[in-house]
Amino acid sequence: MELGLQNRTALVTGSHRGTGQIIAKALLEEGAQVLVHGLYPDQAEESVAAIGQGIPVTGDITSDEGGRLLIEACREFHVDILINNYGTADPGSWLESTAEDWISAYQKNVLSAQRMIQGFLPAMQQAGWGRIINLGTVGSSRPNARMPGYYAAKGALANMSVGLAKEVADSGVRVNLVSPGLILTPEVEAAYLAKGKRSGWGDTWAEVEPHVAKDIPIGRIARREEVAALVSFLCSDLAGAIHGQNIRIDGGSVDIVT
Repeated sequence: MELGLQNRTALVTGSHRGTGQIIAKALLEEGAQVLVHGLYPDQAEESVAAIGQGIPVTGDITSDEGGRLLIEACREFHVDILINNYGTADPGSWLESTAEDWISAYQKNVLSAQRMIQGFLPAMQQAGWGRIINLGTVGSSRPNARMPGYYAAKGALANMSVGLAKEVADSGVRVNLVSPGLILTPEVEAAYLAKGKRSGWGDTWAEVEPHVAKDIPIGRIARREEVAALVSFLCSDLAGAIHGQNIRIDGGSVDIVT
């Protein structure tokens, strides 16, 4: 499928590693010019070297000053596509997490995206075309008991995405939220392989995954490449009528919430 992204420029926050790096790679393969982002020096450069292409940019978007530096680093480009991929889930519990922990979760998972939106949205509106895709989690509407600050922040990101979609509805800018469930990353695979050995499930991922995915209807965990493919499609004109949606990519494991 031809997505028509050859003349587009995308910024993928947090693309120095993990799913963000795979999203950046997928957009590059579709012909887009991609700004590969790292929070700290050398992260973006190392990611570009690993991918084989891309333009490295740096800025700690968990602070106003770092966000300003990143926006300034991208100033020579017209960013058509903003993928707010960056976010992180720090350990925490209801009884042990402090107010500072909750504020930190909000900085990392909500304000990091808000800063980028505020920086790049005006040019998108002026051009009459843009894509803003926020990366959430199925836990934004079905949280676990653990990491309450993280899930509350992701819930705020989901709410923010809907409000933004209403704000820009007639401007040619499309806004959506992509909410993965459990994703097969090297860290997830290593953790479950270790658990699989302890539990007697087996020594290989082929043996362990059915146990990990026993409650996932498709019988396996989503792959990062699948998340990247969905994000890439939402960036295209083919997805021009998809707006203000929370699209779950979880193997069917979450009931529809209306």
